Amino acid sequence: MSLLKPAKFFLGLSSALMLTSVVLLFIPGPKLSIDFTGGTMMEISLPEGTEREAVEGVLSTFESETPLGNVALSKTKDSSILMRMRDISNDEHIALQQHLRSELGQVRELQFTTIGPTVGSSLKQRSFWALTIAAIAIVLYIAFAFRKVPRKLSPWRFGIIAVITLVHDVLITVGIFILISQVTSFEFDTLFITALLTIIGYSVNDTIVIFDRIRDNLSEQGRKEDFAQVADRSLSQSIMRSINTSVSTLIMLSCLFILGSESVRWFVLALIVGAIIGTYSSLFLATPLLVYWKKKA
Repeated sequence: MSLLKPAKFFLGLSSALMLTSVVLLFIPGPKLSIDFTGGTMMEISLPEGTEREAVEGVLSTFESETPLGNVALSKTKDSSILMRMRDISNDEHIALQQHLRSELGQVRELQFTTIGPTVGSSLKQRSFWALTIAAIAIVLYIAFAFRKVPRKLSPWRFGIIAVITLVHDVLITVGIFILISQVTSFEFDTLFITALLTIIGYSVNDTIVIFDRIRDNLSEQGRKEDFAQVADRSLSQSIMRSINTSVSTLIMLSCLFILGSESVRWFVLALIVGAIIGTYSSLFLATPLLVYWKKKA
């Protein structure tokens, strides 16, 4: 059975998912952490039976020279409360702790992080450039590695299509986590950007293995075959290796997700989602795009 036959379905599916993800980038948009927006995040453990509404009431009565303004509250899996607010000074931090304890009782601070708006803006720009430079470097590397590809195939095609699949993987992963952020406490932070860079590396490795098989078959056996036949045969030869690699990776990541600490759980979940999407795009998107581009050339 030809693995390229259902290509139109998968290309249509990927296009729909990418379009949906683009829409989600604007409506409702990603929920950015203080890593990018600047501000203060404070996690507290409350006395048993204390409701979120009580915390909101106490915060509304906190007096300082500059009002706290809108404070976003969310519960964690450990039943603690995460508070996100404007950047507060050390004196305000101490005063807020004392105010919470005087009104609510035994309040224990579990985490306190503050980032200035300038640092947040700088981190946002650096994250964008990290993803962009990684994509450009991959195009250049693959074009160089495939510079001796036979049949007058442009090595740039391999690099450009590899990056198209990476954009596909990153965009859909971001779209999925925008939806997750609407119903959970997840926020886009620098650790998530690290996960995206890891996904890029994992996905391009899978794609290069298949492209390398296509190049070998063109050089050794496929001189009298149509390019689509060579590509389909190469895909068939590579599919089990890709699936086995992905399954073993997912087993490890699943164990880490279940047994790992809370601080890396979203990071691991991003890797799980990215590994699944990356395997799918390497098998059912990259090779069909290469074949279609060759036919139109």
